[in-house]
Amino acid sequence: MNLESSEKGMLTTNSYFKLSIGSNKLRPYFKQFDSNGAFFKIIRKLLLPKSAYKVALYKNKQGKYAAFWLIGFSNLDNFEANTSSEYIKKPIVDASKAKSLQQIFYGAPGTGKSHTIKEQTSGEDVVRTTFHPDSDYSTFVGAYKPTTKSVPVTTVIGTKAVPVEGADGKPMTEEKIVYEFVSQAFLQAYIEAWRKYNQLAVGETPKEEYLIIEEINRGNCAQIFGDLFQLLDRGDHGFSEYPIKADADMKKQLQKAFNGIVIPQEKEINAIFKDEDDMVSQVLNGEILLLPSNLYIWATMNTSDQSLFPIDSAFKRRWDWTYVPISDAGENWTIDVNGNKYDWWQFLEKINEHIYGATYSEDKKLGYFFCKAENGVITAEKFVSKVVFYLWNDVFKDSEFDGNALQDVEDGKLTFDKFYITENGKTKVNEEKIERFLGNLGLSPINDTEVDDEEE
Repeated sequence: MNLESSEKGMLTTNSYFKLSIGSNKLRPYFKQFDSNGAFFKIIRKLLLPKSAYKVALYKNKQGKYAAFWLIGFSNLDNFEANTSSEYIKKPIVDASKAKSLQQIFYGAPGTGKSHTIKEQTSGEDVVRTTFHPDSDYSTFVGAYKPTTKSVPVTTVIGTKAVPVEGADGKPMTEEKIVYEFVSQAFLQAYIEAWRKYNQLAVGETPKEEYLIIEEINRGNCAQIFGDLFQLLDRGDHGFSEYPIKADADMKKQLQKAFNGIVIPQEKEINAIFKDEDDMVSQVLNGEILLLPSNLYIWATMNTSDQSLFPIDSAFKRRWDWTYVPISDAGENWTIDVNGNKYDWWQFLEKINEHIYGATYSEDKKLGYFFCKAENGVITAEKFVSKVVFYLWNDVFKDSEFDGNALQDVEDGKLTFDKFYITENGKTKVNEEKIERFLGNLGLSPINDTEVDDEEE
């Protein structure tokens, strides 16, 4: 029983359990509670006549039970439950009512998926990684890697190795390359999540740990997760339903990381796995890997990049999917062209209509944060290098949208090269062509719109 606070010389605890009249362990303290005693005949009828009670014990400074308090139950049958009841074995986290343990935030590029995760995990412990085509199991979980380590310089005298001293009389050292197991993002988050159970008071829930995977579909998930795939099946308690066996190298690393860890809720966690032996001990000994209920794995995915490494249906099924739509972020960003200001959100609305008309796809549309503004302004140079380049190279590479958005009065079509001109041997952005493009979309400078409103 873990003591929590002290008030007026009495120590209190947050450890609660239902009364078991027949328990030998509790009998010394609850003789007065049996059906013939004062509790049943007087106290129960006096307080809540139709209710049973949950009992919380208090200890004095000598560690003896000194007092108790009662909470009523609506059902009198609850009063008869013993200390091995389902109440004590209640899940550490009820995953069915908590936020998603594993979810992927997806949507068009620039919709603010990473920003959404950042807001939702503000103040929490986060381990972040990014998948890419060269990512594999070792870069995600961990592996032996060469590192440098300072070792003493020695010389052999007779049959003994003797440390060499420098001119200052201190032992000399040198850097040598050694191989050590280096934990990567997954193992770092996994270890920290279990450590949060250390010395946790009974009845408390562990602090949350987040593993954030950016651009999850830019890596080969089947290769990167490997046998960790099995751990993604979570039960109602939030723990993995099917633990996996750790290899010898990982076992040594986990034993070192969990050395000295004590989990007071060990019985409650073990009770979840009825047919298995002591699961918590196996976890702390590094024998098995088992995701705890406080480890959240969240990821982002650009739907426009889903062709890089397609995610199979079995992998998808183990995640919840959260769509991040394109919307006005309310930042009032503008595009600065030739001293005129154009509304960024109005541009997005217009261009996204044309993108859908040409591709019949939501994936290629632009989100509000596709191009970052500086002090609320997107320069002409950044607009061409990021937005126009994306449109011409990725969206309209093999097709054109209807209408006159790409019409150029002088030479017919607006091609990408026309957005740049060369003067005195230097290349710069042709802002007149940008204005032509924005005008073709039906956009007017903000200052012109304000004048029109005043005249009206």
